[in-house]
Amino acid sequence: MRIILYLISIVTANVITAGFAPLHFGIFIVPMGTLLVGATFILRDVVQNKYGKVKTYLFIGTALLLSALVSFYLGDTLLITLASAISFAVSETTDTEIYSRLKLPMSWRVFYSGIVGGFFDSVIFVIIGLSPLGANFLPWVAVPAAIAGQVIVKTIIQGVGAIILHQVQERPTHKIVES
Repeated sequence: MRIILYLISIVTANVITAGFAPLHFGIFIVPMGTLLVGATFILRDVVQNKYGKVKTYLFIGTALLLSALVSFYLGDTLLITLASAISFAVSETTDTEIYSRLKLPMSWRVFYSGIVGGFFDSVIFVIIGLSPLGANFLPWVAVPAAIAGQVIVKTIIQGVGAIILHQVQERPTHKIVES
């Protein structure tokens, strides 16, 4: 079930990004799919906990191919599809490697690895996919706000996910003593 949720979250993020206009929070521009991208890092960490790092890379590869196919099917340009694939590969790999190396409780590993993965995902996708260097959807003046908006939203989602994981992990178990 963990793997299915992970794959569905990635496909859904692509569909939502392609189907809905970005959100604007003042100067910040946030594609709608960003709301799910932060969750994909959490779900990938949950998958890695169950299946280990090696198998997780197989799932990341599957997700990458699935994401590219969905992106192509939705009519994204080759440059947007490529930007998405590169940012996905770098961010998921970074998240996986940081998560596996930290010697902290799961909630903190999810939070720290997700922040770094989300940062790389945002920077790479915006520069390669949206800036004048890429598909030219955003002028250079808007690029920093687009990156910052995505990083902020992904960090908030990582924080909420880490809090929930902490609550679940730290929940005391009540034992019933028979007399």
